[in-house]
Amino acid sequence: MEDKKIKNISTVVVKVGSSILVSKDNKLDKRRMQNISSQICRLKSKGINVVLVSSGAIASGMTLLKYTNRPKTIEELQAAAAIGQSQLMHDYEKLFRKNKILTAQVLLTPDDLHNRQRYLNARNTILTLLEKGVVPIVNENDTVATDEIRFGDNDKLSSLVATLIDAQLLIILSDVDGVYDKQGKVVEEVREIDSFVTGLAQDTKRQTSVGGMVTKIEAAKIATNAGIVMVVANGLTKDILLKIQDGYKYGTWFMPQTNKVTGKKRWIAFSCRGCGKILVDAGAKEALIKRGKSLLASGIVGVEGKFAPGDLVFISDKNGQEFARGLINYSNEEVAKIKGVKTATIKTVLGYKLYDEVIHRNNLVICQY
Repeated sequence: MEDKKIKNISTVVVKVGSSILVSKDNKLDKRRMQNISSQICRLKSKGINVVLVSSGAIASGMTLLKYTNRPKTIEELQAAAAIGQSQLMHDYEKLFRKNKILTAQVLLTPDDLHNRQRYLNARNTILTLLEKGVVPIVNENDTVATDEIRFGDNDKLSSLVATLIDAQLLIILSDVDGVYDKQGKVVEEVREIDSFVTGLAQDTKRQTSVGGMVTKIEAAKIATNAGIVMVVANGLTKDILLKIQDGYKYGTWFMPQTNKVTGKKRWIAFSCRGCGKILVDAGAKEALIKRGKSLLASGIVGVEGKFAPGDLVFISDKNGQEFARGLINYSNEEVAKIKGVKTATIKTVLGYKLYDEVIHRNNLVICQY
């Protein structure tokens, strides 16, 4: 099957999982790394910018430390990552230098994407590297990560990087041919990620990996809602990146949503971390979803958690079902006092009125994932 619409792309993010880079004896497979880097070089020769999100640091460290099983403690994971990351980058640098292409190491944590200024700094850095013809190689900064160490085998990270730089295509390479249906056949195309699709996911059992199809489908939700095509394919297939770029539908293709999230709202929807929850009535929910309105105090019926002005909060209906999220203009104490009151009454209740809206429409995203 061929889809010519994907051919005219300028930027692609390629995520390579540990299952591709690590052989059965838990060592980095240099031939596979060479194969991937060679394909990326050929994509660049076609004028396509490529960002490589590569797993393998912990697995590489496991090899050097002679571990046969993935470490269980944070300290051991971080030690393995610290040792393995430099070796991983050294190997990539040698492979790309053969084609006279420079590489750059970009290490990120979820906190880097949560903070708006650091988010923009990361975006500008990667875009500058691409302008200079460099291949940015991104990995989670496992050496300093704590509870984020299980970020999803870089699946979620790759989708966030794709949205960060406005890529048109995200390719996640694994050791499977795609998402399998219940009959064991590859699902060629997914236009809506519903309960049936999520029910097909299975976690990995590999010692060198932490992801699986669950994290890939979660990544697909982010990518497709940002208007990005995402493909899950077998990285061991000959010239798989080139075949996908040419429009041949190897693997499972997750097609983008038409009402995609753009600009600052991408950061609000996918990267910013929530601090609390606001419950609203049916009228407010309808106004937000169907009429594109801002959230006013009159529609709020409950407040949960602690937050300050500028924090991201989740917006739920009376049943607790989240349907939106946005940047709040008031603290949780202030919202608790003004919930249910008309805008004109806010000053009477608080003694001041900072904003008419509790959350302005420009800082609010309706959840579609």
